[in-house]
Amino acid sequence: MIKAVNIHKSYGTLEVLRGINLEIGKGEVISIVGPSGAGKSTLLHIIGTLDKPNTGNVLIEGSNINTMSDTKLSAFRNRNIGFVFQFHHLLPEFTALENVSIPAYIARMPRRQAEEKARELLDFLNLGNRINHKPAELSGGEQQRVAVARALINKPLAVLADEPSGNLDSFHARELHELFFKLRDQFQQTFVIVTHNMELANMADRKLVMTDGLIIADSKQ
Repeated sequence: MIKAVNIHKSYGTLEVLRGINLEIGKGEVISIVGPSGAGKSTLLHIIGTLDKPNTGNVLIEGSNINTMSDTKLSAFRNRNIGFVFQFHHLLPEFTALENVSIPAYIARMPRRQAEEKARELLDFLNLGNRINHKPAELSGGEQQRVAVARALINKPLAVLADEPSGNLDSFHARELHELFFKLRDQFQQTFVIVTHNMELANMADRKLVMTDGLIIADSKQ
């Protein structure tokens, strides 16, 4: 479903990715581990269309995202890719329901339909009684589940997560990890997760190890 072919990325004289080749199938949960500076987040951002490689190609469902205009790429990203970050980036002035609905609004989904889908997701994530709460009124674990619901609302092909449990205590981190697999099992959702949490990394279907801009190991768990 996702294919990266000979991806190179540099920032000035700093070579961050040095020829990445990767294939990810539908319904896989992939973890990416390695030391800081290995290029993990850069690879995730390129797969997620947030950044572009200097050379190489990324294909998602056969579409070469490197050839798309910025306008088409933004629309493609909104429809097909969900993001969950360490700092959930919820908008503080909006409720949980409104935060989850935003990607659907951007995709021009009718407001009533968007909010209905947002309610369904929040109910599924055991947040049905928190839909009218703003982020400051939610715990860290609840805020991250709202971010997961937001990532899922447009039924993306893949959810990309960058240190999703890095800001959570061990209880809420485990709860979030288990949620990813529940979503995969129920919806055949694909996850690509950059993490320093080895418990989560070892739960994945495949674990990629990166060092110095290269994937040096790709093992099935």
